[in-house]
Formats: sequence, structure tokens, C-alpha cells
Amino acid sequence: MQRFIDQVVLITGAGSGIGRGAALAFAREGAAVVVSDLNEESGQESTSLIESEGGQSTFIRCDVTDPKQIADLVQSTLEKYGRLDIAINNAGIGGNIAKLAEVPEAEYRQVLDVNLGGVFFGMQQQIRQMLTQESGGRIVNVASVAGLRAMPNNSVYTATKHAVVGLTKAAAMEYARQNIRINAICPAFTHSGMVDKLFALAPGYEQKLLKNIPLGRYGEPEDIAQGILWLCDPANSFVTGLALPLDGGMMAM
Repeated sequence: MQRFIDQVVLITGAGSGIGRGAALAFAREGAAVVVSDLNEESGQESTSLIESEGGQSTFIRCDVTDPKQIADLVQSTLEKYGRLDIAINNAGIGGNIAKLAEVPEAEYRQVLDVNLGGVFFGMQQQIRQMLTQESGGRIVNVASVAGLRAMPNNSVYTATKHAVVGLTKAAAMEYARQNIRINAICPAFTHSGMVDKLFALAPGYEQKLLKNIPLGRYGEPEDIAQGILWLCDPANSFVTGLALPLDGGMMAM
């Protein structure tokens, strides 16, 4: 039985990695999926993959550092489908490996604008729409295991992911009575373009980090997508304000 028939799902950063994995997973469960990404080519590819499996999808380009584009993204979703049931704020960047005192100002601002601003302004627009719907809605913000513990040599990324967890918890409390459930996922390193770029910048980092994952492997986008779907499942309507580790056991150490 498909869990999300007639549901409209909006996913940012859905052109690759976790975002694409979630888009495909929701479509397989019957949802209409709005794929959004800054990279039009990869976003269109995600949409084509969904349609090749018989799913329903639309691509809308969006730069999440621009609040106006985020507002236009939600408005375009409403014009296409008439509602917004689920939003996944996934777009994010990693930053370079460097100690705090060595981080350039431009990189600090870029990581902050994408990882924190994209989630904050995304939630603003999504919540405003969900408040108009009797059924409310569900939001999942993609944080990181770095939102629950420190990631040395990646201080700005760590700070933004802690902030995403904080935003999630505060917003969940603010809108629980309006039937809007807001949760976060905190994945460990998951195979994606962003993670592959990070490993390429720091030879040997991949094997070093793997030693910290009790299950002995990195996550796959499909692993993380299942956690996202679980949080959005109507059967789990008592779950809100949760920062769910999807980390191969890292937080148990």
C-alpha cells in the first residue's frame, strides 16, 4: 500500500544525493514530487528518473540563499498542485576542511546562507501555506550528525547544522497545535556529490572517518530517504521536534 497517494511533496536540493533519493522514494509511495535544485540539469534528471518509473514530478529551479526565490518556489508549487503537504529542506553545502581561524569570511557567509538561511526562509514560506490547510503539514529539515556533535576542522558547517536542529525544535513547539509536524534528520556521511567532493579535498579522510561508524560503512541516499519517509508517515503522527540520527551507530559511541 502506498503511503503518500495524493500528497504533494517539495524537496530542495533534490538533484542528487539524499534529495534525489527522497524524491524517488516519495514518488514510489504515490506522491507528486516537486524537485527543486540550483543545478537545472541534475534537477531535471531527477524528475526524468521519477517519470520513467511512472511517477509524477515537476522541476522548479531555486537558489535557497534568495528568500524571494524560495517564496516563488512555494507559490509555483501551489499553482501546479494546489497544496503543499510535505516539505523537505535538504539543500546544503559542506565547506572546506580548515580550522576555525583559517576559514575565509566569504566561505562563512556562503555556508551560513545555504545551510541555515535556506532552512529558515524555506520553513517560513512552507509554514505560512500549511497554516491555511485544515490538514496542516509535515516538514523535515536535513541537518547532520554534526548537528549533534562536533566536526573538527569544519566549524561553520557544524554550527549551521546545530542551528538547523535548534530551528526544528523551536518551530515544532510553535506549530504543534496547528497540526504541523516538524522534525530533522541527522545523517552521518552519506554517498553524495557533496561528500565525494569533501573526500577528494582531503586524501585519507574517507578511511579515517569510516572508523567512527560502528556499522562499518557510509550511508546511501536510500538509507536516509527511509528515515525521512518514516517521519512523514501519517502513522507516526505523534512524532514532532525530533532530531533523528541516521548515522550507523555513531551517536551510540
